Amino acid sequence: MTGKLFDVPRRVLAGLAAMLTLAGVIMLTAMADSTMQPLPASAPDGEFSAGRALRHLEKFATEPRPIGSAAGDSAVRYLVAQLRAAGLEVEVQRAVGSNASTGLASFGQVDNVVATRRGTDSTGTVLVAAHYDSAAMGPGVSDDAAAVASMLETVRALGGTALRNDLVFLMTDGEEDGVLGAQAFVREHPLGRAGGVLLNWEARGVSGPSLMFETSKDNAALVGLFADAVPHPRGDSMMVELYRLLPNNTDFTPLSKAGFAGMNFAYIQDSSRYHTADDSLDHLDRGSLQHHGTNMLALARALGATDLRTLESDHDATYFRLFGVMVTYPAGLAWPLAGLALAAVAGLALLARRRRVASLPRIAVAAVSAVVPLVLPAVLAQGLWELLVSWRPAYDGMGGLLHHPLAFRAAVAVVTALVLLGWYLPLRRRLGPAALGIGALTWPALLGALSAQAAPGASFVLTLPVLLCAVGALAALPLRDARWRVAALTLGAVPAAALLPALAGNTFDGMGLALGGVSALVLALFGLTVPPILELILPDPAREQGRPVVVGVPLVATVLTAALIAGGLAGNAFDARDPQRTHLAYVMDAGTKSAAWVSADPEPPAWTRRYVSGRDTGALPPGYARGTLWTGRAPAIEAAGPQVTVLSRAGGTIRLRVSAGRGARSVTLRTERPITEATAAVKGMTPVTVPVTGTRLGTWPGEVRFRGLPSGGAEITLRVPGAGRFRLTAISETDGLSAVPGYVERPPGVVAATREDGDLVAITRTYRL
Repeated sequence: MTGKLFDVPRRVLAGLAAMLTLAGVIMLTAMADSTMQPLPASAPDGEFSAGRALRHLEKFATEPRPIGSAAGDSAVRYLVAQLRAAGLEVEVQRAVGSNASTGLASFGQVDNVVATRRGTDSTGTVLVAAHYDSAAMGPGVSDDAAAVASMLETVRALGGTALRNDLVFLMTDGEEDGVLGAQAFVREHPLGRAGGVLLNWEARGVSGPSLMFETSKDNAALVGLFADAVPHPRGDSMMVELYRLLPNNTDFTPLSKAGFAGMNFAYIQDSSRYHTADDSLDHLDRGSLQHHGTNMLALARALGATDLRTLESDHDATYFRLFGVMVTYPAGLAWPLAGLALAAVAGLALLARRRRVASLPRIAVAAVSAVVPLVLPAVLAQGLWELLVSWRPAYDGMGGLLHHPLAFRAAVAVVTALVLLGWYLPLRRRLGPAALGIGALTWPALLGALSAQAAPGASFVLTLPVLLCAVGALAALPLRDARWRVAALTLGAVPAAALLPALAGNTFDGMGLALGGVSALVLALFGLTVPPILELILPDPAREQGRPVVVGVPLVATVLTAALIAGGLAGNAFDARDPQRTHLAYVMDAGTKSAAWVSADPEPPAWTRRYVSGRDTGALPPGYARGTLWTGRAPAIEAAGPQVTVLSRAGGTIRLRVSAGRGARSVTLRTERPITEATAAVKGMTPVTVPVTGTRLGTWPGEVRFRGLPSGGAEITLRVPGAGRFRLTAISETDGLSAVPGYVERPPGVVAATREDGDLVAITRTYRL
């Protein structure tokens, strides 16, 4: 495509300058997407201060706060006291929350903190939401105490400033067990059905910028306000489109379904600490806390002063940052831009044919062959993960979210480059550089058009780079001055360098190496935009002597990949700073007093092997074992265990009285026949019924959980179609294993796994109903 610009040394220098320019763009983009500098506790009163927010975290976020725990109750008392001292109207909503998934009904007694700051002439409610409960494995400083502390600091920073609209600060319970608190809020609280604008705050790591990663439908007006009001906006509509396709949920899900229009925020870097003991104050990035809170305060002020009725829209916006500037335009432009990108590539092909630097048949062959560098890197990246897991099975327990993934990420990038070179170098003499460059652009152009149809807000990440690369090449082809050709090609590739590597980084952060193929695919798309720049530093194919480039470059890339993998393995060995996860639970049949240690680790570490030694699950209570488990003998303990009493039975509907036993926080019921409906009733609270579809894995397909079960128990009504009696196993769950004789706490370098049935004393009873 570039032709012979000038003699080889100058061309190579121009090519290196172009490559360095694109590398600089990638680095500048990464720097522009960083967090903020944290402000100390001495910051001015009207500003958000991470230092002041930290003082709150030190008060209520130093230990796990799962639903129904004493630490959770203590957190509620602290939060209520702080909000009342700030002059807000505060209530604690106690209710039964519920959720249903395949074969499972989840319930929990929740205590939601609802604090209202009245407006002067309200046009609606601005709901600021976060959850104060944590996973049972750690103190949950980032997930989600940092957001709750940010709410307290936001309330303080607002002070007595008059705002037009009502601000409601909702601190929910039971989010980790299925958004139970948010579901109870929208079902029973008047404010949950009032509608308004929602700002929900989350975290899936312990560092990184606060990203706006999800919105409600028809978000154009909200995105405009976000871009104008927030001093450091981060996030893009690609994230919104992607998240809408995923099965994940947060409190945002039930609240938005209830009629709130809104935005969802989270930081997601260093996610190896997520849901572990390392989600702690020591690992919290203060800059992430500052960014979270600064955005929260800015949006609370802006929305508090805005006529909320003006924020209604009938379409989504496409939005993204480019060199620190938030770019927004209606999603309706996705198709015109995709069409322009396709037209520009087609026009480039015709111009190349007219100038006799490429023929249409060769361009077509190049486009077909470009499937290889597009797909193969994704396959190899997934293969790399399988290789790593086979080498170190403990990586699998981290879900691909390793402590120091940079070397492995670099290996994926090098493998992608290796595949691109392996495709490009052998074909450049046969098809010509111009045909390969144009054929390479065909795939991102086609995928951009597909995205414009299926996910319009995501199409910018392909259509804009392709359009501008093609425009740069169109401008370069007629130019006689080689310097202007290089400039045109380089400028055309700048948007690709700014958008695609950043997207690959976000997918690495969000999905980890276990889905590294997604990031490799994005990097491959970027690679397909750079052949014109690559051609500048390669020898002229007409004068190339022998095969030194064809063989030498891939060889160097292969050696570098191997070195990066070795370095990644060395840098991701487990120690006290970067601990390994391990799963362990204690289970005892209350009737037979038969007890066992249980681990779901693929390969238990030395500490866990103190307790488990084999794969025999035959002695476990009926319905307990699911999947492949390690087991070992354990001493019996004195524990009352769960109690289940049949109150009534009519056909397939069975009403039960269920209690967990002294000290137990939760109870799980497993049935050997599927259930289609479950109802939970607690004295003084509204009963809740949820439908259940499908079955759970294993031979016991039905399951009901009640987290935070009160000491008086609950009534559970099950609908179990079918004739005849069936077995039901009740499992009471108590946090911690220290009550078991012989148990020794985990040493440094080992933490509890994120599996929800770990670090529990599980006492079971089996009934025939």
